[in-house]
Amino acid sequence: MTGSAPSEPDTSRREKSALTHVRVFDGRQLRAPGTVVIDGDRIGTDPAGARVIDGGGAVLLPGLIDCHVHLSGAQDLRRLCEHGVTTALDMAAWPPAMVDSLRNVRGLTDIRSAGTLAVSAGGMHAKLGGIPEDSIVNGPADAERFVAARVAEGSDYIKIVAEHPDAEGLDQSTLNALVAAAHAHGKAVVAHAADYGAVAMAQQAGADVITHAPLDRALDTEAVALMVADDRVAVPTLTMTEAVIERAGGGAGLDYAPARASVTALYQAGVPVLAGTDANSTPGSPAHVPHGTSLHRELELLVDAGLTTVDALRAATELPAQHFGLADRGAIEPGLRADLVLIDGDPVADIRATRRLRRIWCAGVEHAPAQG
Repeated sequence: MTGSAPSEPDTSRREKSALTHVRVFDGRQLRAPGTVVIDGDRIGTDPAGARVIDGGGAVLLPGLIDCHVHLSGAQDLRRLCEHGVTTALDMAAWPPAMVDSLRNVRGLTDIRSAGTLAVSAGGMHAKLGGIPEDSIVNGPADAERFVAARVAEGSDYIKIVAEHPDAEGLDQSTLNALVAAAHAHGKAVVAHAADYGAVAMAQQAGADVITHAPLDRALDTEAVALMVADDRVAVPTLTMTEAVIERAGGGAGLDYAPARASVTALYQAGVPVLAGTDANSTPGSPAHVPHGTSLHRELELLVDAGLTTVDALRAATELPAQHFGLADRGAIEPGLRADLVLIDGDPVADIRATRRLRRIWCAGVEHAPAQG
């Protein structure tokens, strides 16, 4: 994956601002109209001397967080930002220099990244092409080498690929060794698992986060109970599931129902369900999902699967901040990053209102939303 380095955005409008008459989403409800101060890159308290922006009763959300993207260049940051996604959790991108070029870009979407992911030589991901040689993990004895290299490169968490036992993926002992090595280095593990057998392997290995939802068979009571017992987190990426099935045109026996049913069961059992899209433009990907706009679709699909609108909003704000250690965002409180999204309409009444963007702030830098 390659991409040009991002150009420095215009930060001339990052002065002190007071957003008046805005209804703040506080993680539980919309508050009565009030004032939120943007002071530099933080949420402030004192409106004295601020440029006043009358919100006119519009809703102010914390900046949205997409918990599963793949980055290929600066254009992805811009697309994410203009759709209100102010933080993106990249789940595999390379080379490391490209990933580093997208970190801490002033005024654009902030990222965390797994960097290079762990795959087997014979598994589906390796066969897609373009996977760096360093991704291949050759058995349990190779796990420490892989994890140490990712830590040295600055990966924020470790991404592993669990595949059905018959798919020539990483075997159970190798998955176990990768998770153990990551935890020894103080890194959480995100496991790709797109079918029931892969989920079982990821759970047995002790992965902290399981991304995707099974396409072949819905998670049953036993699988869900294990998620609860081990305090695991789910990032189902229903948008990608929908796109894969749509691309297949009803072929390959693919069915959306097991994925949806799995999300319903996980949510009803109390498993934290986070919003992630698998947004990517990667050659060979099962489906290309657009950056930014897809998160709004993900929220709609989560609500369709049974989440309340409040919990869908939390799945893209408060919960990712909590479970990925992003203590400076995910809410609208003094001292936190000024990552904010102003929208028309009431997303608690209708989650589709998140698409009606008026303004976006990334660490205090104001942006207009995408047109069209």
